[in-house]
Amino acid sequence: METVDVSLLISIYMKEKAEYLKQCLDSVFNQTVKVKEIVLVLDGPITKELEEVVDHFISTYQNIFRVIPLETNQGLGTALAEGVKRCKYSLIARMDSDDIMKVSRIEKQYEEFINHPELSIVGSNIDEFTDSVQNIISRRIVPENNVEICEFSKKRNPFNHMTVMFKKDDILSVGNYQPMNGFEDYYLWARLLRAGYIGKNIQESLVLARAGKDMYTRRGGKKYFISGIKGRYAIYKAGLGSIWDFSLSSIAHMVVSLLPNKLRGKIYERKLRG
Repeated sequence: METVDVSLLISIYMKEKAEYLKQCLDSVFNQTVKVKEIVLVLDGPITKELEEVVDHFISTYQNIFRVIPLETNQGLGTALAEGVKRCKYSLIARMDSDDIMKVSRIEKQYEEFINHPELSIVGSNIDEFTDSVQNIISRRIVPENNVEICEFSKKRNPFNHMTVMFKKDDILSVGNYQPMNGFEDYYLWARLLRAGYIGKNIQESLVLARAGKDMYTRRGGKKYFISGIKGRYAIYKAGLGSIWDFSLSSIAHMVVSLLPNKLRGKIYERKLRG
């Protein structure tokens, strides 16, 4: 199998499920082309069950894993920032530990960078599922070209985080990931686009993203509402969008954050997810 010069970056923390991590890593090794390294950031101590999955894959696929343990849970922004710095290769693919890659994800994104060297970041659409990958409940379709991405980003996140592949040097040049609870990626894309770097989204779903009650619960409540307003204000201050864009997106965020979980789920599935 062909191997490409790409680092795959995954952050893991103790509340994640071992079975989901196994499915995620199985999908990594089922790709049409293989990445040269997998960087696992352990964001604080993890459970015995998660350790067993990590140890199994390290013993099975030797010399491809790099494990970076953090002494305490630092949060996704800090964990990913450390991971980016430790990746060996100039291209980095992101993946969440509970999602599943489609088999050609790495190949198709890598080809985009080879064919279009001006690109700094390439994402894709996602299919969202619950319980089984056959049970697709929604899709999130994101804009394709850079002009559309920049316009879309004034109000909403223009990339599906678990799908992106990006150039390490360009990410570092705009300050890397930073702590911004729930908005670590969106804030990074805002700075990247504002600095003039170019993005693209492949117009097909290359990742199966796990949805359901737990996801909707995380995206609601007073704490998520406050962190969301802070994140959107930081994005506005970074120079992406007007005060009007900030106001409209903040109102929408407030409404969705404070709704009952069941109703919020219906909105995500029927309205916000294309």
